[in-house]
Amino acid sequence: MPLVLLLVLALTVGVVVGLVAWRYPRTARPSPAPALDTARKVGETVRRHPRLRSALAARLDPATATGLALTLALAFAIGGGLLLGVLAYLVRTNSHLVAVDNSVAKWGNLHASATSTDGLNLVTQLGGIYTVIVLCVVLAIAETIIERSVWVTPFIVAVVGGEEILTLTVKQVTDRVRPTFNPAAATLGPSFPSGHSATAAAFYATAALLLGRRRGRSTRAALTGLAAGLAVAVAVSRVLLDVHWLTDVIAGLALGWGWFALCAIAFGGRILRFGAAAETAARVAGSREVVASK
Repeated sequence: MPLVLLLVLALTVGVVVGLVAWRYPRTARPSPAPALDTARKVGETVRRHPRLRSALAARLDPATATGLALTLALAFAIGGGLLLGVLAYLVRTNSHLVAVDNSVAKWGNLHASATSTDGLNLVTQLGGIYTVIVLCVVLAIAETIIERSVWVTPFIVAVVGGEEILTLTVKQVTDRVRPTFNPAAATLGPSFPSGHSATAAAFYATAALLLGRRRGRSTRAALTGLAAGLAVAVAVSRVLLDVHWLTDVIAGLALGWGWFALCAIAFGGRILRFGAAAETAARVAGSREVVASK
């Protein structure tokens, strides 16, 4: 029963996300570089406010734009980590959330079987750090050779490495106790957020972005749906194996996808060059001054 539930949830999420990703270009004007379009809008906003443009002139200079992007990414990531810490505190003090966590954990323990546990253990390894490291190396080598881009490896390292640092930091700050139904859980360290869930969310989203860069809309949608489905499958397996609370894996998915999004913005999305979005914003923000000086 737990394994069937996992498959249903993962397939449902994967199909829904895939359909949304496939449908999106039909409901919005297609763009080869969505991240740069967003950057242009930011630049236009700054350009319309002279005082703001003057105050940010140094930071928006293309020579320092990559530093600005990284600074903003780290600021949002740290803020997200602090928010997760606050949520962890609320989870431990809010009786309703605690009751939900306990109910889900009890259900998983009550319906566990040898077959389902073996299947869940296989699925959960898809989010294990050693499995992901191997997949990262394979992805980095293959995409670097195919794309002939020096930015593939830095992007993967930034996403997966940054996510691991953030997850471990939040774990130590919150120090939440794991469920007690599975004796093995007591040896795994703090519970919040789920490291497997965060790693799976960040890595498979990264793989979908890299593998879909030069492919059609249908392929990109399928990769996006597959990435979301795999991350959810790993998250559900952690709960049903009774090594994490439900709120742990929700927080893990949020952290992993959030950090991936920030890194994708910093690298210009499918442009895959660090600072591309910030440089575009800087160029658009200063365009009026450039025209006026001529």
